[in-house]
Amino acid sequence: MRNPWRATVLGSQVTELLRRPGRFAATGGSLLIAAFVVFGAVMAQQIITATVVEKFRGTPEAVSLVVTPDDDGEDIGEARLREIRKTPGVAGAVGRIDGGSPLEGSAVERYLDLSADPGAGALAEVRLLNGAYPSGPGRLAVNTQAAKEYDLAPGSSLTLLRPGPDGEGTRPVTVEVSGIVRSTATNDAEPTGYAPGPQLGELLGVSGYSRIDIRTDTASSAVGSASAELTERIRQAVPGAQVRSGDEVRGQETHEAVAEAKDILELVTVFLAVAVGAAVLVATSTFRLVFAWRVRQLALLRAIGATERRLAAALVAEGAVVGLLAGLTGVLAAWGCGQLVPPVAGRFGHDLFAASQVPLTEAVLTVAGTVVLAVLAVLAPSLSASRVSPLEALRSAATGKDAAGGIGRTLLGLLCAAGAAGLAWQQYEGLPQPGDAEYDRFEALTVVVLSGGLAFLTLIALGPRLVRPVLSGLAVPLRRTGAAGRLAVAGVGGAPGRAASVSVVVALGVCLVGSTLTCLASLNAYERYRQAVEAPADFHLYARDSESLDRSLAADLASHPELADVTAFRTSEVAESTRSATISDLDLATVRSGVGLTARTGSLGHLDPAHVVVDAEYAHRLGVQAGDRVTLTFRGRPVQLTVAATLPGTGPYGGNFFVPAADLSRMGMAAVPTTVTANVSKDGAQGRIRARRAITDTLTGPERGAGRVIAEDSAGQAGGSDDLRTMATTVIMVLGLSVLVAVAGVATTASLTVVERKREFGLLRALGLSAAAVHRMVTVECALYGVLGAVLGLALSIPYSWLVVRVAQTSAPFSVPAWELATVFTVLVLLTGAAGILPALRASRTSPVAALAQTE
Repeated sequence: MRNPWRATVLGSQVTELLRRPGRFAATGGSLLIAAFVVFGAVMAQQIITATVVEKFRGTPEAVSLVVTPDDDGEDIGEARLREIRKTPGVAGAVGRIDGGSPLEGSAVERYLDLSADPGAGALAEVRLLNGAYPSGPGRLAVNTQAAKEYDLAPGSSLTLLRPGPDGEGTRPVTVEVSGIVRSTATNDAEPTGYAPGPQLGELLGVSGYSRIDIRTDTASSAVGSASAELTERIRQAVPGAQVRSGDEVRGQETHEAVAEAKDILELVTVFLAVAVGAAVLVATSTFRLVFAWRVRQLALLRAIGATERRLAAALVAEGAVVGLLAGLTGVLAAWGCGQLVPPVAGRFGHDLFAASQVPLTEAVLTVAGTVVLAVLAVLAPSLSASRVSPLEALRSAATGKDAAGGIGRTLLGLLCAAGAAGLAWQQYEGLPQPGDAEYDRFEALTVVVLSGGLAFLTLIALGPRLVRPVLSGLAVPLRRTGAAGRLAVAGVGGAPGRAASVSVVVALGVCLVGSTLTCLASLNAYERYRQAVEAPADFHLYARDSESLDRSLAADLASHPELADVTAFRTSEVAESTRSATISDLDLATVRSGVGLTARTGSLGHLDPAHVVVDAEYAHRLGVQAGDRVTLTFRGRPVQLTVAATLPGTGPYGGNFFVPAADLSRMGMAAVPTTVTANVSKDGAQGRIRARRAITDTLTGPERGAGRVIAEDSAGQAGGSDDLRTMATTVIMVLGLSVLVAVAGVATTASLTVVERKREFGLLRALGLSAAAVHRMVTVECALYGVLGAVLGLALSIPYSWLVVRVAQTSAPFSVPAWELATVFTVLVLLTGAAGILPALRASRTSPVAALAQTE
């Protein structure tokens, strides 16, 4: 008796899938990768959250209640704190104070945060590392950051500058450093001093606490009604105060701690959609190839009575089964990797913590989403394959028709291209000018992204027609390498539809990675420029009460080996039309040794006499660029200068015009510096401390004229750049997943075409082509997919990167990372070539007899 399941169209498709599981690997590979990366992002978010929660210690676990004044209330006084401690059910209570004070004893401005803490017990937020915790007035414990930055140890002294009587002036207060501590509530990022509440309140001159942490006894904590009664009693003891549970406060602190990581992961999630989209494109192409390969089987089903509708439904069901298997496999693989990451990271010295619960909801949604993606990918190929004629069953093999697309597809592509160009031109015409605060960058970036989406749709629609023109220019060297190279070019160009379907996915990954690298390079150049402008040197000395500094000050500073790049310059006011501006003889090549400062027009090299460098605002206001003439008025006399360069933003130290020192002297300004700058000669905390001491020693004495130094913390300025690089690196890694999907698509396409072209390879072998030449031909074909995708992707990424940079930051210089892009290009071509190694090996083993055989 025949099995009724096997007699159905759907049964025949499932039986075929079970009989040849290799087809699952072909059609489900990209979907499996998509499921893996999506659920991998879920696991990554859980690991990051668990790690932050485990490591972050804000409010101590022993704190049961937190009391704070209302928004308009005064701090809680010592008397109220004593009443809280006497309240039945309260096992302990401490007052918190947060403040700070400048430090005396150096020409360099230094600041110490101050925080009240008991130093011991369940409610303490600090742990003693060395020395003793303060137990009396005039003593402080400092954290490791303060000890490192200010060269402190137990027994050292600090002089705090406290407000004078009636808030006028300052008065020095000397304290002794009693110990070194580490905070469990923060990461010791800022120099901080600690002392018990009463002593710190006396030191700061405050009589109340900004917060009271309370530890309740066991009975009050365990019984909800008892806890509510205690909360009410505390409200009565401190009228108008806010009383919250410790769990609520800790939950809020934890949420704030993981907020930054979640923001990054949300950004990553947006880019994951790109990888998923690439997977759908690859899966669609693969399903189309598989169905074309099975054309005889589908035609036989039509010949024995299967309708188009039933055949299409069976093919869609087959795709859903593939999606289900791919989703389950991808989720399980991602979960397994998520469990392995913490122990592996621990071996390399990184403490990560796995989530305590399995995210079942996210797992189910990922699998269901993979099924939906599979159905979407298989829909168009199944409808096309179901229309196969029964007469196809009489043919010996699938012909694998591959055309460059019909007139409708071409018109659609041209329409998308027109829309992309129109939107891009609209944004180009409306680019903001320097100082334009009304420009809506978010709206502009949205339009740019929409234009880029239309451009990519253009690539999809017109891809088959672009393959041969692009290939004709790229393949000239290959045709000279012999028969294998010429046959590889002919193989790719002979199937433009198949080449385009694979190359477009590669182009998507290259476009996104290349755009990210280019935007990162441009924004890094802008960040360096911003740092060079905002922190041109480590130390900045200017006159406090007079208009100039000691003539010999720069030479004296330069004599100290702890200092480097000592520079003296002058600044003055100059008139431009009806506005005043700042003119300076600062040599821009000396700013951070010339690193970071770039010109929008012209060059920042040697500045010739009667030449000037103009900042972006005045260059825009005057409508000038390099080579133009500009007239300024200095002390009532007009001065004509030639613009040597214009800056992309503001100038260092607020300068608007920069001229040679000789020109400023000829204008009538005295040859006495108004500003002196210097850098640290050796990096590190000790190098900075020695440099401060050298400056302090040099400034000693009235002949220096009440000079003052500001430490320009270049390390702190670089933090934003580090964050930018970290985020960009994360995004690039995620976008690399789309490239990985594309490489998997190349491997799948190559595997399927090897089977489809078995007779072709057999004929080539029969005509005398060696197995090594066949292997080389297929490998080069796969590499050509990478070349085509990289060329098309870079052709899109460069102009859109320029537009994104201009929209995001008008002052940012556009920088193309040629070496990085060349590396991406080379690696991608190597990866796609490597993806064809196994299919090429199979093709090279084709016997010449296969040319006479009948394919399935």
